[in-house]
Amino acid sequence: MCAAIALSASFSAQAEEDENVISGAGAHFPWIIFDTLKDDLQHLVTKKIVLYGKNSMLGQGCNAAVKMAKQNTAKHETFGFVCCKISDEEIQREGLTVYPLALEPLAIMVNKANPVANLTESQVKGIFSGKIRNWNEVGGEDRPIVVITRLHCKDRETDWKHVLPSDKEFAAERVDVSSDDDLIKRVSDFPGSIGYSGTTWAREPSLAVKSITVNGVPPTAQSLKSKKYPYYRSLSAVTNTAPSTEVLKIIREVQTGKTFRVAAKQYELLPVYSD
Repeated sequence: MCAAIALSASFSAQAEEDENVISGAGAHFPWIIFDTLKDDLQHLVTKKIVLYGKNSMLGQGCNAAVKMAKQNTAKHETFGFVCCKISDEEIQREGLTVYPLALEPLAIMVNKANPVANLTESQVKGIFSGKIRNWNEVGGEDRPIVVITRLHCKDRETDWKHVLPSDKEFAAERVDVSSDDDLIKRVSDFPGSIGYSGTTWAREPSLAVKSITVNGVPPTAQSLKSKKYPYYRSLSAVTNTAPSTEVLKIIREVQTGKTFRVAAKQYELLPVYSD
């Protein structure tokens, strides 16, 4: 049993023991939103909000979110949060309701020691596919490129598929990791490495990583709004088909509330619902 699913079982048991708790669980990136707004959200409901997602591995995180959403009952109020787009087929099969929250830029990350500050979209594809193997091919130093990937949620419409649509198209010689935390640390460790991460990921200042522009465009909410930046992930909340009034209050506040707008600016998120 993977760590995230085992964790899902543990917080399910906790929620069942206390009818005065609303449990939310899932992927790290949308967890950041709910956790940032937790104090404001708590004022909207009578039950205690308990959130899980800080240390989730994103592939299992989305699966744990769906699992938690399906467990909702009158005595065990739950919801999930995902970082991948859930298909209509999965929604119908699992009996879900999806509440889009925001789009998050997926930043292309390199080591701070790398003088390369911009790549074209074609160069990004070439690097991650393994066709471009040395940084001197894109204006950098004579150094082999180390590709770091995290190919999670392969059956969903997910962030890395904006880079290359299939896991089979990525370079055979790559380092595949299970979490964004590990990915960023690998990019920090290897001067010739390249990877990707969402703009909400909490990065330690000591890590030697930087985001670069693509086609001269930075990974920002404004760039997504103008459709000039190509890489992003979809952040959503998810419930079963009969969520409680209090769960809906929490989700609707995140979708449309003023405090979410502040958090969105902080993390470069593009809210789905505009002012």
